[in-house]
Amino acid sequence: MLTQIVSGGQTGADQAALDVAIKLNIPHGGWIAKGRKTESGPLPEIYKLREMTVSDYPSRTRQNIIDSQGTIIISRGPLRGGSKLTQSFARVKGKPNCHIDLLKQDTFEAAIILQAFIKENLIQVLNVAGPRASHDPGIYFEVKSILEAMLYLMYLDSDAETELADLVPEPAGERPSCRTLDEAVKIIINSLSLKHRARVARMGNDRLKDLYFAWMDSVKIMTGLDSDSSGLMDALRRNRTTVNAYTPEDGAMDIIRGVKEHLTDHYRLRIL
Repeated sequence: MLTQIVSGGQTGADQAALDVAIKLNIPHGGWIAKGRKTESGPLPEIYKLREMTVSDYPSRTRQNIIDSQGTIIISRGPLRGGSKLTQSFARVKGKPNCHIDLLKQDTFEAAIILQAFIKENLIQVLNVAGPRASHDPGIYFEVKSILEAMLYLMYLDSDAETELADLVPEPAGERPSCRTLDEAVKIIINSLSLKHRARVARMGNDRLKDLYFAWMDSVKIMTGLDSDSSGLMDALRRNRTTVNAYTPEDGAMDIIRGVKEHLTDHYRLRIL
């Protein structure tokens, strides 16, 4: 049901939403103030937002509400500043909106509320808003966790979990040493049968998020991402595509993406 995630590109909640979309291969977008303005400087080009002709924040806030089917605002405590203005704009425009207060709901409860909001309002394009990083330094991680938990709940509600149950890679014997992305990709591919490699190769890229939810724990264990001393994390961080913090879960997705790209390049040709 969810086909795109948009935001205004500001630090904190906005960028968390965009990073989740990029990570899980979900189309993203939205409007940003002229000059790609954020409190930390121009928004990097990795984020595919459209630039307004004016530099004020309220204009892009209003446009993102107009162009989406619903707006979720995540904060810690009552809304204020730009977040409060976002809610006011949504109400004036008659657009579905939902406020999640992290002082009242934990991550899992927030994810359930967000999932229900999307389902009840048939939302395909979701606008995500909330405090900037300077107003709430922890909001980035909170929003990222909530969105990923919500998408995981959607995965569980679909047929994907059953479909991919026999496709999950499993460790064979002692865990090998792994220090580069290429080595990690090879470990996962070698754990798959030829039949399973072909299945992954035939999947569309829109299925990457399903592979992530099905494979994440196994990939972390098999490549050593679950270890604090993993040299692999250092290598993956050097190739990161986003400007915010990089986690082992992000690393698992980069490995899964690498596996998918390799199998698509090599095993689809064999099938043909």
